Amino acid sequence: MILIYLIVILLTGAFLSWIMGKRNQIWPRIISLVTLSIDLILIILFVLQTVPSNKDWLIDIKLDWIPAFGISLHLALDGLSLVMLILTFFLGIISVIISWKEITSKVGFFHFNLLLILAGITGVFLSLDLFLFYFFWELMLVPMYFLIGIWGHENRTAASNKFFLYTQASGLLMFIAIISLYFVHGLATGSYTFDYLQLLGTEMADSTAFLIMFGFLAAFLVKLPVVSLHNWLPDAHTEAPTAGSLILAALLLKTGAYGLLRFIVPLFPSASVNFAPAGMLLGVAGILYGAKLAFAQTDLKRLVAYTSVSHMGFVILGVFSFNELAYQGVVIQMVAHGISTGALFILVGQLYERIHTRDLNKMGGLWEKAPVMGAIGLIFSMASLGLPGLGNFIGELLILIGAFKANILMSCLASLGLIAATIYSLRIVQKVFLGNKNTEWKMNDLTLREKVVSASLVIAILWLGLFPKPVLNAAKPAILKTLNKQKEITFQNPGSKTIDDYLILSTQSFLTTKNTKKAQSTQSHCINSLCSLCSPL
Repeated sequence: MILIYLIVILLTGAFLSWIMGKRNQIWPRIISLVTLSIDLILIILFVLQTVPSNKDWLIDIKLDWIPAFGISLHLALDGLSLVMLILTFFLGIISVIISWKEITSKVGFFHFNLLLILAGITGVFLSLDLFLFYFFWELMLVPMYFLIGIWGHENRTAASNKFFLYTQASGLLMFIAIISLYFVHGLATGSYTFDYLQLLGTEMADSTAFLIMFGFLAAFLVKLPVVSLHNWLPDAHTEAPTAGSLILAALLLKTGAYGLLRFIVPLFPSASVNFAPAGMLLGVAGILYGAKLAFAQTDLKRLVAYTSVSHMGFVILGVFSFNELAYQGVVIQMVAHGISTGALFILVGQLYERIHTRDLNKMGGLWEKAPVMGAIGLIFSMASLGLPGLGNFIGELLILIGAFKANILMSCLASLGLIAATIYSLRIVQKVFLGNKNTEWKMNDLTLREKVVSASLVIAILWLGLFPKPVLNAAKPAILKTLNKQKEITFQNPGSKTIDDYLILSTQSFLTTKNTKKAQSTQSHCINSLCSLCSPL
């Protein structure tokens, strides 16, 4: 029942914060902090008491909800979910602390929405019923809309509307895909269910699988976001309060990456392999395009927002590389990006609170005024560019090595993103903390509360960079489970080509062959061979 408790505690804390906020502004802050601390302690105690096993799921609970339609309260926890939950509760506590003084109006309603978002995120990471998953997916949307629209900056209304339209439209496409998969599975087996474990391996035509997968992809790629679907992100980040930007960058974007690993690859193995060349290309485009736009910004918060587009490009590249190294890198990148980019957004909020501007051209020489803040900014700028010893380096290195095994050209192009990241990260340090003083600002250094927050994030990113093994070990069973179909095919067909072999040949022929008809013929042969391998499963 611990999985249900985690969600119920958050929902209870949300309503208590709203009610108590009408009496005193301090109570919602305390309730939110205690609520998230309880959840974090519960999950840590579970980790400490868990005996390593070969089971697919560490906890699995299934209760009937609407049995007539095959809907259940099916929640489960594996290593991947565990890592993401710890990140969620840790950064949730950070978001409460950083908004302690920043949010002064409608405090109870603010913390109600904050905890409601975190409850939705927790549900997304735990749901194994697709109807329940969609419910929690939509639960994240409305409170984030309010966070941006009520407590945001000057253009908050337009930013919140754009965020709502993009995510709601893509979410509706996913809902159509879920309903379609429900009926396809029902017609094929006679059992109508939304249960993830029963839907795995559903037999369907290739065209049907691709169309249904596209509905899921729409929601996940918008949330990541992928280039061409990313226009909502810079505005939402720029106008959101600091806690909103932290939750957006560190957690909401990760639900899209989690969806790719948990749903796209296992539910649609053949269709996802067919989409892989385009997926890898979108990832590389995001890496380079996001870095270019980040360098071009003069608004510091908008600059950090575009770095998320670039870093999430590595995640897309890794997911569609289909090998263990790349998937390990994806998990590390998800955690490292959440910590490092979240810390940069916190830094921007601290600067804005002191000098009331985000314009890089008005900054410069601030290290002299705030040396501790400058040191923190330097550390997380170095993390963003992938400095060895920090978490981002491990994630990006593993992804590039894994991508190299799948497609050399895409891996080489993606590696250029590291150079671009160095340029925009050093620009942050130069423009904000070093260089000439463009304005004589009177500002204080970090307070004790801000130092505690920054120190905890520095420790987290250093620990991840120096000791990534606990995270990798925790996520490894889930990673192997995702790739298990490939191993089964190799075992059942000794000496035959694996999915990786067909994927590499298909991708390389698609990207390098000048003769279009020959490329299409080669790719068609690879896909047909792949389908023949998958058919026994």
